[in-house]
Amino acid sequence: MSGLLIIGAGGFARETAQAVRDAGDTVLLGHLDDNAALHGTEVDGVPVLGGCDLVHELPDARVVICVGNPRDYAARARLVRRLDLPADRYATVIHPTAAVSATSQAGPGSVLLAHCVLTAAVRVGAHVAVMPHVVLTHDDVVEDFATLASGVRLGGGARLERGAYAGSGALVREGTTVGAWSLIGMGSTVLGDVPPGEVWVGSPARRLREAAAPALDELATRTRGGVVI
Repeated sequence: MSGLLIIGAGGFARETAQAVRDAGDTVLLGHLDDNAALHGTEVDGVPVLGGCDLVHELPDARVVICVGNPRDYAARARLVRRLDLPADRYATVIHPTAAVSATSQAGPGSVLLAHCVLTAAVRVGAHVAVMPHVVLTHDDVVEDFATLASGVRLGGGARLERGAYAGSGALVREGTTVGAWSLIGMGSTVLGDVPPGEVWVGSPARRLREAAAPALDELATRTRGGVVI
């Protein structure tokens, strides 16, 4: 069965489903979610077909994973490892109102929602969530599994490393790096580099604490023994 499966049935998954319907060029098969109470129901008119592992029984379907929130923004990475699908199974969903320049690119499994902008030579990795009205300017790099909540703005040449989370309305200065699996609080202004695995908030942003356990676990898994996994 060809078409698209959205893994997850929460807010991000529902927004992605709406983007797919707005684009009108892909058959949306339904959601997959491990919450058994949702199986056989509909979410905004889209059926929840079963658990996430059902993806293996529909080998012709493309897939996008739409899970995660500020309390556990490592969830997408865990699901990608668990499902162990080849990269060519993953779709890239781009809302028709998104402005993506010819010199910019977004990787497999990534979602770009309404009115986001990628101006020039922007690189977005795999399984990245780009929420509405995000602006990524020239030469920005957003690595795999990062999340940019609505209204985030990145100055030119900024980098969000693997799994980083930028909260709604956050501003990141040009040439600045936000480290892997760090979280930037909503409305924060980042003026200098943020180390991996930390939470920074405020304007200007300052360190608040270590990131939560799921993000730190992912950071440790990714760099165990100094070897990239």
